[in-house]
Amino acid sequence: MSKFVIEGSTKLKGKVNIGGFKNAAVAIIPATILCPGKCIIENVPKIQDVNVFLEILRELGAEADYIDDTSLYVDATNVNKCYLENGLSKKMRASYYLLGAGLGRFKSASCLMPGGCDIGERPIDQHIKGFEALGATVDITHEGRVHVLADKLVGAKIYLDVVSVGATINIMLAAVYAEGKTIIENAAKEPHIVDTANFLNSMGADIKGAGTDVIRINGVKELTGCTYRVIPDQIEAGTYMIAAAATKGDIIIDDIIPKHMEPITAKLKEMGMGIEEYGDSMRVYYEHELVPVNIQTLPYPGFPTDLQQPMTVLLSSLCGESTVVEGVSEDRFKYVEELKKMGACIEFTKKQAKINGTKNLKGTVVQATDLRAGAALIIAGLIANGLTEVTNIQHIDRGYEHIENKFMNLGAKIKRVKDEE
Repeated sequence: MSKFVIEGSTKLKGKVNIGGFKNAAVAIIPATILCPGKCIIENVPKIQDVNVFLEILRELGAEADYIDDTSLYVDATNVNKCYLENGLSKKMRASYYLLGAGLGRFKSASCLMPGGCDIGERPIDQHIKGFEALGATVDITHEGRVHVLADKLVGAKIYLDVVSVGATINIMLAAVYAEGKTIIENAAKEPHIVDTANFLNSMGADIKGAGTDVIRINGVKELTGCTYRVIPDQIEAGTYMIAAAATKGDIIIDDIIPKHMEPITAKLKEMGMGIEEYGDSMRVYYEHELVPVNIQTLPYPGFPTDLQQPMTVLLSSLCGESTVVEGVSEDRFKYVEELKKMGACIEFTKKQAKINGTKNLKGTVVQATDLRAGAALIIAGLIANGLTEVTNIQHIDRGYEHIENKFMNLGAKIKRVKDEE
């Protein structure tokens, strides 16, 4: 096992390039099994979740591998079923997209209940509702295996009881081959939903309305291979934006879509950060003392839940009081106990944190409780006095590509070491 050792109190300066969007890549990669042909996916982040998906695709009979540092080649021609025999699906949440993709192409799929970060209950009831509306039966066994099966899929009108990114994508995947028209109402609108729909359309699907709350899918008879480029990672970009603010830095964030960053940009400007946009890049720089703000996470275009933890770290370092309300995930404040070890003054419940900021965070040993909490603790280490050790960094490697190298290039004093070192 490895850990990050961080020496704090360094202002970040320089340029950082943003990779492909993890949340889009882990939806697009399983979508390739819908096509009995060859796909090339560009701008893919080299992260652990992607590696797990490649392993899953190979297990199913596909050819799947990197062709260079940022591009994948997938040929699902020889895939003839979507039944996962082992527990790979439990390594990440996004494995449930194999249910929608398998149901779409083979009219059946099976995997163990998906895993991922421990941030509270994350039910798949809306996924099941969508599959059943299309004509499938869903069975969950006592050992936690999900089976979906249909004689045929027929388009339907599906209203999601809650806005769900996963359910929206999974229904799209299943519906591309359904007879007639499928309408998803109260659909999620996140950029990676648009990216997944664009990928499917590049293969020959007929999807309209992605990015709005009503998505219409006209079923097609076949899909063909394509070459597609994944959009930039708005969460990775937001992490470095918040790190620049926390360290009073001045950095250029390159290879982004500024429109996707607006919820984060608006809050950082409200706090007093300077932000300049230049097409596909952005300068984020400290101008004067920052003021605390209140945050509530919401589905897109609200403030993203995946940046709640880094923002809480930033707010905990500012003089004054602030409140962070978690409006998406059920239980995403477990990492606060780690921050409190560093001297943060935070009271929290499952849904809300009340922060009394302090400038005196102190380095200590903390553990990443999940992916985004791990990134947040790195930022805490960058602003703390003394040395910080972040353990359980396998969570961070699931979603951030070369995170320590990117921070080092910005001047951070951070290194990855094995525990025995």
